[in-house]
Amino acid sequence: MNARAWVTLGLGVALLTGATARAETERPLTAAERFEKMTPEQKDALRAKLREFKALPRDEQVRIRGNMERWRKLPPEERERLRANQRELRKLSPAERKVLREQARELRQMDPERRTAMRERMRAWMRENPDKREQMMENMRRWRQMTPEQRQELRERVRERRRR
Repeated sequence: MNARAWVTLGLGVALLTGATARAETERPLTAAERFEKMTPEQKDALRAKLREFKALPRDEQVRIRGNMERWRKLPPEERERLRANQRELRKLSPAERKVLREQARELRQMDPERRTAMRERMRAWMRENPDKREQMMENMRRWRQMTPEQRQELRERVRERRRR
């Protein structure tokens, strides 16, 4: 199952397990009310996702439920930041997403003490170098706005400079 399917499954299960939604009156809708407002196609898709969820190993179901509970507890601003990150991730090419997943996997597999030390060094560097930090943030903003072709062209230019 791909990442998008997991997100859809998670949201669907959240819907059925009581994640809050607001009507215009700001009264939380019940799960049954939210379900009734769905189109027949949405209901069928949700039922299919629920069947997929129930077919997962128990430990995977527990992990997903934990993720959904953490999501519900997040402040709205943090949820929106994560949604924005997800939208940005979808803009990446499959190759770029693969590299990012590999880097994230390496970070997760890193010795916890080493990972913590690395994060602390990065935070210290950012505190000590506000100008460089701001430049790095600006570079990241520009990178996100580039098309995949522009990103590839930039990578090639950087590789060429390194060869010299």
